[in-house]
Amino acid sequence: MSENISFEKVTTEYYDVLKELGNIGAGNATTALAQMLQCKVDMKVPQVRLLDFKDVGEAMGGEEQMVVGIYLAVEGDITGSIMFILEHDAGKTLVSKLMGMPPAEGAFSEIEISAMKEIGNIITGAYLNSLAQMTNLKMLPSVPDLNIDMLNAILSVPAIEFGIVGDKILLIQTAFTDDVDLNGYFILMPDLQSYSKMLGALGLSI
Repeated sequence: MSENISFEKVTTEYYDVLKELGNIGAGNATTALAQMLQCKVDMKVPQVRLLDFKDVGEAMGGEEQMVVGIYLAVEGDITGSIMFILEHDAGKTLVSKLMGMPPAEGAFSEIEISAMKEIGNIITGAYLNSLAQMTNLKMLPSVPDLNIDMLNAILSVPAIEFGIVGDKILLIQTAFTDDVDLNGYFILMPDLQSYSKMLGALGLSI
């Protein structure tokens, strides 16, 4: 893959492979979440979309909404980063289930933030592990960084990342369900050379 290739050149075949990576990663993340919460968690079929970065906020429900963002760097055979974004109320619900108590009103407390970090660590770790197993590539995650802010502020981190790479992004929306729907979004941001490695490991090349 040449260094100047962009998502504009991603063919249907590549897109199908990226969607499959997204589906399997989200499925494994859901299984890990169910084990952590010790309850049944179902997952609707993930929606995988290739978007202009400027349209991502709107696709996720609006840039002004409050969300929980878990961000971590990836090293090893693949370099880049991964982000998991969860609606604020969905984050509160997950934390309350983990802690065995009703959701608290208002801002996240210190103990809730700690619990949310652990949830984020489990979800992103499971997602990354599934990609590593599929591609047989080493992917080493950093310690997750958690922020609770408006979506536009959370997205400014990958916006800086993608300022170098291009303006397209692969957005994977996953709806977890138990008694309520919980919308979460994965944004995988390997550098372009890493995309080449991942696709090559799956038998595709440009």
